[in-house]
Amino acid sequence: MEASMERAVQKRQVLYLCVFLGMSWASAEPLQYFVAEETERGSFLTNLASDLGLGAGELSARGSRIVSDQSIQFLLLNLLTGDLLLNEKLDREELCGPTEPCVLPFQLLLEKPFQIFRAELWVRDINDHSPVFLDTEIPLKILESTTPGAAFLLESAQDSDVGKNSLSNYTISPNTYFHINVRDSGEGNIYPELVLDQVLDREEIPELSLTLTALDGGSPPRSGTALVRILVVDINDNAPEFVQSLYKVQMPEDSPIGSRVVAVSARDLDTGSNGEIFYAFFYATERIIKTFQINSTSGNLHLKAELNYEAIQTYTLTIQAKDGGGLSGKCTVVVEVTDINDNPPELLMSSFTSPIAENSPETVVAVFRIRDKDSGNNGKMVCSIQGDLPFVLKPSVENFYTLMTEKPLDRERNTEYNITITVTDLGTPKLKTEHSIIVLVSDVNDNAPAFTQTSYTLLVPENNSPALHIGSVSATDRDSGTNAQVTYSLLPPQDPHLPLVSLVSINTDNGHLFALRSLDYEALQAFEFRVGATDRGSPALSSEALVRVVVVDDNDNSPFVLYPLQNGSAPCTELVPRAAEAGYLVTKVVAVDGDSGQNAWLSFQLLKATEPGLFGVWAHNGEVRTARPLSERDAAKHRLVVLVKDNGEPPLSATVTLHVLLVDGFSQPYLPLPEAAPDQAQADLLTVYLVIALASVSSLFLFSVLLFVAVRLCRRNRAASGGRCSVPEGHFLGHLVDVSGTGSLSQSYQYEVCLMGGSGTTSEFKFLKPMIPNLLPQSTRKEVEENPSFRNNVGF
Repeated sequence: MEASMERAVQKRQVLYLCVFLGMSWASAEPLQYFVAEETERGSFLTNLASDLGLGAGELSARGSRIVSDQSIQFLLLNLLTGDLLLNEKLDREELCGPTEPCVLPFQLLLEKPFQIFRAELWVRDINDHSPVFLDTEIPLKILESTTPGAAFLLESAQDSDVGKNSLSNYTISPNTYFHINVRDSGEGNIYPELVLDQVLDREEIPELSLTLTALDGGSPPRSGTALVRILVVDINDNAPEFVQSLYKVQMPEDSPIGSRVVAVSARDLDTGSNGEIFYAFFYATERIIKTFQINSTSGNLHLKAELNYEAIQTYTLTIQAKDGGGLSGKCTVVVEVTDINDNPPELLMSSFTSPIAENSPETVVAVFRIRDKDSGNNGKMVCSIQGDLPFVLKPSVENFYTLMTEKPLDRERNTEYNITITVTDLGTPKLKTEHSIIVLVSDVNDNAPAFTQTSYTLLVPENNSPALHIGSVSATDRDSGTNAQVTYSLLPPQDPHLPLVSLVSINTDNGHLFALRSLDYEALQAFEFRVGATDRGSPALSSEALVRVVVVDDNDNSPFVLYPLQNGSAPCTELVPRAAEAGYLVTKVVAVDGDSGQNAWLSFQLLKATEPGLFGVWAHNGEVRTARPLSERDAAKHRLVVLVKDNGEPPLSATVTLHVLLVDGFSQPYLPLPEAAPDQAQADLLTVYLVIALASVSSLFLFSVLLFVAVRLCRRNRAASGGRCSVPEGHFLGHLVDVSGTGSLSQSYQYEVCLMGGSGTTSEFKFLKPMIPNLLPQSTRKEVEENPSFRNNVGF
């Protein structure tokens, strides 16, 4: 039968649950769900997704969670199905005590986007507690002179259940002297009164024992019993009477232990032992006994334990004054506990997100709730953070707050933020709670690598060794991690003819630049290229810088004599009239140097002469002039060796041999140089000359083949470019070398010089042919002669 009644109760509970679910959804009030206490763990309550109109899986996608103030997690939400299950077996008496209804508020928190739904779980009482008397035996003394109708207050029973399951009635065992009258205290409690039906006779019945039964209203009802032992005493016709039947007093909750609450006072008109009054609690609850104590002789009521407004706001005590004859009187003391600001605010963090990606728009960092157990102004709170941070607090419902970014964050300015959330109540004195959180800012690849210089100039000496470290480029990235890891690379050159990949390479990790081969200044004086720096972010960012490599000239080219020609053919003889005066221009040595700068500054020096002092060479222009007037005694033939030296370090030089023939006038025919009498030394060198001649013939043959190939290439280039002599880009341009004759020279000589340069080879000169001076205009010849670069290179 009991099982069938429980099933009926459960059916009614399901019916009530359905009805209240519909009412909760239709109204703007919080969703309400009902469950009976002691329901098994894991029981199904409702489907929240269906109640809120959310799709399948939306609770999981939006980061849903159940938030409540309870110390235990009494609910469990299945994010996949949306089912709300009971996570713990609930004891209504433990959760709510005598409070009815027992409502456990909770919130459904959706984070993406942020949304809160309020709901309540109403825990319904079941009749799981029987009424209990604190004392199993209740002694009662009644004067034998007591008239019928007198009522005697008995101890009330305690029942932890509420509502219809709470204490509802008292009965007494059948007898002829007493019956039970049930009284209502006006505060929802009932207490029994024992009413005398007929006069007692101590001599006939000195003592009477009755069974008092307390019944609750449950189905089936539960009961508890106590034995009422009635002692019939002799007449004591004056019972103690209190000065006040009701004492009301207010006590601050921070009152120290031992403080006097109130002093009650009663008086008895009897004398002797019948007039002596003793004070005591009248059937006080365990909580009152633990909190208060009363002096039995003075009636002073003192605190025995600390008060707590947040736990109990009002205590109702019944104090009994009993004289020596056993008569008693009663009064009620109501102690109202007043609140003080003794509870600091609390901050309950629901969610916290860290790190936050930089450059993100308004982002929810944390969701939290604040509460204060005090009341009135003591329970009102304000919440704030530091004002110099790019964050803002936004209040929501039910004292919820969201901490959000006020603007996009920049990790390069701040990698983290220490945020202190301060919650202050409005009590006196004000209490506050501080909660610190550290929000890390994660890096986003928003900074491209930056070179330390927009352009770099590197000086590299020519003839360097391959794989020579010629310099470095450096770039930094303000990002962090892989976003700050920089990789260097060579960018395609703007000049398509520049063989960059064969000239330089770059270390991708540190930006070191290396020359891949030996550089030749005469072939390539300088070149430019761009280098790129790329980070490893996603997407990758990059920047570039210009690198200019300047090849520094090395003195690696000896002077080359253009005139007189030193080609192994018949020597060129200069004719000088014997009538020449001092300073007569015999000839001019013309030379060039493939180097540049001071390495190409040429100086001339007479190294050997047949007759020293007769001829001299000007150091700066190579002119060979007579040092004094000629005489008949001077030899007819002279051999001069001129040294041409550059200004490099170390200096390089070349020599040229001049043959000068003194004649009486230019009208006499050319006379060959007389043969010198052979001597023994020349005879010994004949064999050496033959060997040299054989080697020269072989070399001449090889030179002829190379000349033939060069002529064919020059013609092909001339046909392509339309010029007389075409040289590739990067080679020296041709110059016209003017060798003007004065004095004994009968004509001026002009040579077209093509200086051919190539990578890895030394410069060479091609003497194409002499040009007739009259073919050039006078202005052109003058411009050529006055050209400074020409004069530097050819020694004018």
